[in-house]
Amino acid sequence: MQSDLFASENLARPATAPGMTLQNAKSVKYAVNGEMLARQGSMVAFRGDLRFERKGQGIGGMLKRAVTGEGLALMSVRGQGEAWFAHESGNCFIIDFEPGDAFTVNGRNVLCFDPTLSYEIKMVKGAGMTGGGLFNSLFTGTGKLAVVCDGHPIIIPVTPQAPVYVDTDAVVGWSAALDTGLHRSQSVGSMIRGGSGEAVQLRLSGEGFVVVRPSEVTESAAGH
Repeated sequence: MQSDLFASENLARPATAPGMTLQNAKSVKYAVNGEMLARQGSMVAFRGDLRFERKGQGIGGMLKRAVTGEGLALMSVRGQGEAWFAHESGNCFIIDFEPGDAFTVNGRNVLCFDPTLSYEIKMVKGAGMTGGGLFNSLFTGTGKLAVVCDGHPIIIPVTPQAPVYVDTDAVVGWSAALDTGLHRSQSVGSMIRGGSGEAVQLRLSGEGFVVVRPSEVTESAAGH
């Protein structure tokens, strides 16, 4: 059987080392040797002896279920084998954490990560007014985190002299050391008359960077 479908770049080859690698721009391959974590429903294929378990609530954080404002829940993958992860054909990127690194990421953009990374769900400081609060996942430690983004992300440097204002529906993540707050870009009178649809943004100040996707969350996408 002959086809461009079977081109070498599409072929899944055996892993040479444990951990995650990009299978292609739209998917991540994880060679599991013990345990890893991923968003529920993101596994598209696997081979080997692997067990998938929903992360439930438990005592002492042993069975911690991570739920953000978007309703993201995690699953653990245990055993020996390989698994592939993707989400709605989004572009995938792997972030390699070194000691001292900290990254705040929107839960809807988390795909999978090493168990050596620590994570906690936190309300974004200064953003408690947006729909009951804006919750993001804070990742620290050492290891790799795979994130997924609709379209090609925009990386914007943030400096003390130039704070950045981002749409809360478009932001993917930012340097955890940045200060956050809400910025209202419309007057109350303008909002009453209908306004521009861009009334409130997240203000990021300090030294670091912010990652933005080139689209806003639609009502249907937010429900996934």
